[in-house]
Amino acid sequence: MKNQTELIEKEDSEIIDGELLEIPPAFDESEELTQVSTRKEIKKREVGQIENQKSKIKNQTIHLLLPFLFLTVALLGGLRIGAADSAFLFISPPLIALIFAAILLVLFFRAGLIRLEGWFSEDFTSLKNVANGAVLMTLFFASVQIFNSLLPEQGLPFWVLMFCFLWVLVMNLFAEFDTKKLIRSLGAMFGLAFVVKYLILANLTAPVSEGFLQGILQNPTKEALTYLLDLPRFSAGTGYIQFFTIIFYLIGLFLFPPISTSDLSEKN
Repeated sequence: MKNQTELIEKEDSEIIDGELLEIPPAFDESEELTQVSTRKEIKKREVGQIENQKSKIKNQTIHLLLPFLFLTVALLGGLRIGAADSAFLFISPPLIALIFAAILLVLFFRAGLIRLEGWFSEDFTSLKNVANGAVLMTLFFASVQIFNSLLPEQGLPFWVLMFCFLWVLVMNLFAEFDTKKLIRSLGAMFGLAFVVKYLILANLTAPVSEGFLQGILQNPTKEALTYLLDLPRFSAGTGYIQFFTIIFYLIGLFLFPPISTSDLSEKN
């Protein structure tokens, strides 16, 4: 009995030599959920920054690039180059061009190319509404000058092309509406008018000569057509200028958004 007691005491007195191991703490689900929510917030913030950058770029396009294009069209639409001295001539638009431009804007609204409620709203600030109105005004001025560019300045060709423009616009205004049909008819109308004025009629115009008799002897047919049709004489550079004027106008229409987006910070 005594030997067993001594043996037990001896075993208890033995020193265990080894390293202490650290037991990992239990899995914390709340910390994992916090990390996931943090990542979601960071991703949401990055998406918001990208959307704000896109909105700023779109606003710059609307309020800077579009007015620049349309004001350029308004400036170049009435520009002509004289055939005699290559002087710059600015032709004022006829009254019918303003009527045509007004009808064209009505067609844009009916087609959904421009939504009035997307450009003027009570949710926008006053400055936003004024800026949008200025952009639409530049579109109107550019449309007026496009018709000024495509219509002959005087004579029988002016009345013929004016009737063609009026017919196409009125037919689109009162006929059953189709957006694609409108775009096709406008493109065909602008293209045909450009060809007639700057390719056909321009080639029928006799060059400026030193006198009427000399012109009759050199170019009798062209001189007679110039006199009968009352065609003005312009330099060939006029056609190049008006070609790029129409291109700028079409680019502006392509970039023109149906609605004017607004940031939350811009709303009341």
